[in-house]
Amino acid sequence: MALLIKNGEIVMVGARERADIFVEDETISRIGRNLEVPPGTETIDASGKLVFPGFIDPHVHIYLPFMATFAKDTHETGSIAALIGGTTTYIEMCCPNRNDDALQGYELWKSKAEGKSACDYAFHMSVTKFVKETPGQLRQVVADGTASFKIFLAYKNFFGVDDAEMYQTLRLARQLGVIVTAHCENAELVAQLQQKLLSEGKTGPEWHEPSRPESVEAEGTGRFAAFLENTRATGYVVHLSCEPALKAALGAKERGVKLYIESVLPHFLLDKTCAEKPGVEGMKHVMSPPLRAKKNLGVLWSALDRGLIDTVGTDHCPFDAEQKLLGKDAFTNIPNGIPGIEDRINLLYTYGVKRGRLEIERFVDAASTRPAKLFGLFPRKGTIAIGSDADLVIYDLDYHGVISATKHHVNNDYSGFEGMVIEGRPAVVTVRGKVQVKDGKFVGERGRGRMLKREPSYF
Repeated sequence: MALLIKNGEIVMVGARERADIFVEDETISRIGRNLEVPPGTETIDASGKLVFPGFIDPHVHIYLPFMATFAKDTHETGSIAALIGGTTTYIEMCCPNRNDDALQGYELWKSKAEGKSACDYAFHMSVTKFVKETPGQLRQVVADGTASFKIFLAYKNFFGVDDAEMYQTLRLARQLGVIVTAHCENAELVAQLQQKLLSEGKTGPEWHEPSRPESVEAEGTGRFAAFLENTRATGYVVHLSCEPALKAALGAKERGVKLYIESVLPHFLLDKTCAEKPGVEGMKHVMSPPLRAKKNLGVLWSALDRGLIDTVGTDHCPFDAEQKLLGKDAFTNIPNGIPGIEDRINLLYTYGVKRGRLEIERFVDAASTRPAKLFGLFPRKGTIAIGSDADLVIYDLDYHGVISATKHHVNNDYSGFEGMVIEGRPAVVTVRGKVQVKDGKFVGERGRGRMLKREPSYF
């Protein structure tokens, strides 16, 4: 069925206008005022509301075996939560570990999503070792439409690669035209600091941040940049959390390294005192890189508004409180991660745009347009234009609410943002022209989502 969205104010990067949008065959076919449409067209009046391009989360974990347990979401629960929060596309990290066959892992991750996601999705393929089979396997992955890799400079002996493996991965990525995303820390330093703290009887969640301090993240960021510089590959730092790491990344960019920067929602809103709470309350906020000193929050907001930080993801990784308690005797056993896929857009809008920290077009750019451009989805995604997929978010500026685990749709039993006020939320969300969410409720088609095939573009 055709769809008309009328009387809304369209907000995109570089353009803001009041116009109607006509959708047919899953794409936007006309934009203008007082459009004439065929009889039987479904019509939504967006008067008094903003209309955004569907938002893209460039960094999520849905299926994830990790630290003796599994993340709680499925693609059904995670995608519905994403849509209710205004995210119409997400890119999942496919993370087989060093003991797994990479190609089998890739097919496993695909099978977990196929036919289950209510929104569109893609993958970053993690490279967690580099052996003789790796180049051929990665070529198959890229030929299948997954045109981005992920490496970990952390999680020694599990996900982490050494410097030789990083070099080989980046050389291959350069040949294939693939962007490489990287978790930037120093695996050896983290391992040594963890053991030192545990040997001193420092076992609680408050010691997680000192075990991987800002200097360790800055070193990893600088090292990744140096390897990019010497392989001429293109890179993307994930979940950058602090000023020293930001300075390392920006210094590399200034000397011509092809490097982009992502920060994630928790690092704009929370600080390390959250993880210093006793017991499971502190454990709920353990993630890597850790929550940092409060002084970093303003630095990240400023860099985001200026476009120095390119994108905002979530690193969505939901574990229940019971799972977090796996680390009750040692912080090294706390499953790392926090849910966020449902809350990213509302919190960014409320504490960024509404509080004057983030210009609204930069908000759209960071949460939709720039991820689409960086990861080969633009202009199909990330904009409102004739021929683009009709992924649209009609945003209600008058809504006021409070985040609570009693109301959220992700499949875990706590929220890292419990009690935070939101001012605005999606009133209607469409995926390729089909209404999937109305007024905070999923009303659409389960399993509608498709895997998005992407072409390499970083030659």
